Amino acid sequence: MSQAIRYEKGQDRIVVLTIDLPGQSANTMNALYREAMADCVARLQAEKNSIAGVIITSAKKTFFAGGDLNELIKVDRPQATAFYNRVLSLKSQLRTLETLGKPVVAAINGAALGGGWEICLACHHRIALDDPSLQLGLPEVTLGLLPGGGGVVRMVRMLGIEKALPYLLEGKKLAPQKALQAGLIDDLASDREALLNKARTWIKANPTAVQRWDVKGFQIPGGTPSNPKVAQMLAIAPSILRSKTQGTLPAPEKILCAAVEGAQVDFDTAQLIETRYFTELVTGQVAKNLIGTFWFQLNQINAGGSRPEGFVPYVTKKVGVLGAGMMGAGIAFVSASAGVDVVLKDVNLAAADRGKAHSAALLDKKVARRQISVEHRQAVLARIHTTDNDADLAGCDLIIEAVFEDRELKAKVSSAAQNVVGADALIASNTSTLPISGLATAVADPSKFIGLHFFSPVEKMPLVEIIKGARTSDETLARGFDFVLQIRKTPIVVNDSRGFFTSRVFGTFTNEGIAMLGEGVCAAMIETEARKAGMPVGPLAISDEVSLSLMSHIRQQTAKDLQAEGKALVEHPAYGVIDLLLSEYKRAGKAAGGGFYEYPAGGQKQLWPELKTRFEKADRQISPKDVRDRLLFVQAIETVRCVEEGVLTSTADANIGSIFGIGFAAWTGGALQFINQYGVKDFVARAQYLAGQYGERFAPPALLLEKAAKGEAF
Repeated sequence: MSQAIRYEKGQDRIVVLTIDLPGQSANTMNALYREAMADCVARLQAEKNSIAGVIITSAKKTFFAGGDLNELIKVDRPQATAFYNRVLSLKSQLRTLETLGKPVVAAINGAALGGGWEICLACHHRIALDDPSLQLGLPEVTLGLLPGGGGVVRMVRMLGIEKALPYLLEGKKLAPQKALQAGLIDDLASDREALLNKARTWIKANPTAVQRWDVKGFQIPGGTPSNPKVAQMLAIAPSILRSKTQGTLPAPEKILCAAVEGAQVDFDTAQLIETRYFTELVTGQVAKNLIGTFWFQLNQINAGGSRPEGFVPYVTKKVGVLGAGMMGAGIAFVSASAGVDVVLKDVNLAAADRGKAHSAALLDKKVARRQISVEHRQAVLARIHTTDNDADLAGCDLIIEAVFEDRELKAKVSSAAQNVVGADALIASNTSTLPISGLATAVADPSKFIGLHFFSPVEKMPLVEIIKGARTSDETLARGFDFVLQIRKTPIVVNDSRGFFTSRVFGTFTNEGIAMLGEGVCAAMIETEARKAGMPVGPLAISDEVSLSLMSHIRQQTAKDLQAEGKALVEHPAYGVIDLLLSEYKRAGKAAGGGFYEYPAGGQKQLWPELKTRFEKADRQISPKDVRDRLLFVQAIETVRCVEEGVLTSTADANIGSIFGIGFAAWTGGALQFINQYGVKDFVARAQYLAGQYGERFAPPALLLEKAAKGEAF
């Protein structure tokens, strides 16, 4: 008997199966597990007459982590049949367990996600530790997969199609209390001993337990797809789904298919349907893109892959935030929420108090949704101290400047703050474009100066871009990295340059969209094709959000800085369109009442009708594919330039940064993975075509040509 699952039969004739895969911190559905579970199931069948029931639990801190992604990412189309059969044999193990004729209980001692939750679903009764940090659910969709171990089939039979879909399509995870209310688990236990005792008690009280879907005459809750109410919901579900994914993410669509088709047939046929869709997704490119980036590369970043070694982790105790506008207020909120004391400073107390009111409003929403208690709200707000006086920054070990993008203003407030906090504190700028090495000259010790570029809205955006200036020390970088993790954000590290990485790449996206409009391409087509390419928002809509006046201001500041260096700003075809909207049409963006879009009071925003007459030309339309490719290629090419110039030093930082920071099409796995999955040589050929048609900005950089020649990927 394999040691991967311990098989222990007690005097009460109850068998406890303890999953404990050797050499792993978490249990996964790898070859070792499959072999061990096959042995256990065979033994249970052989000893069936002498056992009273089965308890499944884990020796790890977590219950079970799910499929083995190291295995899954390697499954290609030629292995599809072998993989399909392997999944079916894994499912038949769970099926044998639930039809054993003996009660089977899941004693869930830690997180049970994905395949772990599917093991629990195959049990007749589920008891979890009452620990709010424990998570239960099926997050496979976030990695481009569907629950392939019977998760779709059993969730639909347990909850009904309509109630099961949010868990399946959104990868919704629940803490034990919520899972109990939702009917996903049956009981809670205070500790491990109580967990096993409750499991034994239930087994003794239910000797003939059987799954509800195995009882003769079983009906799916809420009805099958032929039920008028369910049919009505399913009539609109695909279009809602399509509007969210724009067809770029196949997993949600396959999940919906597996759920609906599986609800119309018997259990075993439903399992076959689920396995076919699962195999299709696993062997597809999108799942490989998502697993590589959102699992392996994200874990690499969060484990400190870009953090300098040799420095003890630093815990920031008090942060001073300069400027209480949207960015400063957001930084104050996430810092205070993570338990850090905050001094929020602005030119006057009223402005600082408005910044604190932003936190109060966000916390009030959480209280209304019952996500936090009133006491928790008070505790977070008590950590934010507002002021208009530099002296109140005393004792801060980190200062984050978040004032307007103006070099002189930033220098003035940073220098004044450092005079108060002293030599040991770090000074950080939240600038999105101004080089950090230049800003660092405002403080006495540039080695303690760093860029911490947050994204708006700060409370929602998961990324912080850490910028290392020419004189930023490794210790400062390590401390900055630790702070970003402390406030539960994802850090990427980049070297200094104008616009760093994210703002540079983001600028190519907005500029390309605006340039197409200037060429005469239909505005509605630009916006629609951007979303079809996988971008969350079109370039014209996002330009309105950022504001055309800010874009113009940043360009002027850049031109001024370059002039001082004896260089000139490279003109872009978008600039003329922006200037026209600002100077002639007086349309500066959303905050100013209108830009590329109109914003009617209480109504839906819509493209400014005048764009049609002033810009669009019937004879200048291009193919939808060219629109999509221009928007994605221009960002990927700029990302390669950032690698070539040493601004980016890791592929993980490039991919995660592009998706989390600027919303690069998630299905691709990020800006560099977009090139890899396209095929580097094919990408170069397509880029050369675009350069010939639409301008030199699409010309492949030397590094890209070199990779293509060597047959290398990023």
